Amino acid sequence: MSKQTKSLIPWLGFAMVLILADQFIKILIMGNYQLGDSQPVTSFFNLVRAHNTGAAFSFLRDASGWQRWLFTGIGVVAAGAIVWMLIAHAGQKLFSFALACILGGAVGNVIDRLRLGYVVDFLDFHYADLHFPAFNLADSAISVGAACLILDELLRVRRTR
Repeated sequence: MSKQTKSLIPWLGFAMVLILADQFIKILIMGNYQLGDSQPVTSFFNLVRAHNTGAAFSFLRDASGWQRWLFTGIGVVAAGAIVWMLIAHAGQKLFSFALACILGGAVGNVIDRLRLGYVVDFLDFHYADLHFPAFNLADSAISVGAACLILDELLRVRRTR
């Protein structure tokens, strides 16, 4: 096994842990909540069961169904590109962590789209009557990964000065 492959395995393993955790929680939500159910946890957070046929923030959720395949395709292409980038840059810790987060999140949501035709969301944060769109662990991983990519780039630019 090459050194490059050895350095790739932990990142793929981390992405797999995210995928498994995301899918496990979604199975629990689907088994214990009906669509539209909401259980208050704190004064600003509910566990819910929501189905999102669209993208982030339910973008295109009301389209006629073609969006399922578009977003599935985007997720598959993104996963392939991320694996390729991980192979090329597996030694860059923050960059690879960010990519692994995005990979785990993207694959978690692709699994939902292929299996169910929609993404299961279950985290609902709110203040008074204002609700942030419901999201899931996969979405959180993608967001953390995107933030880490930005941080990695800022640190890289700072090092070159």
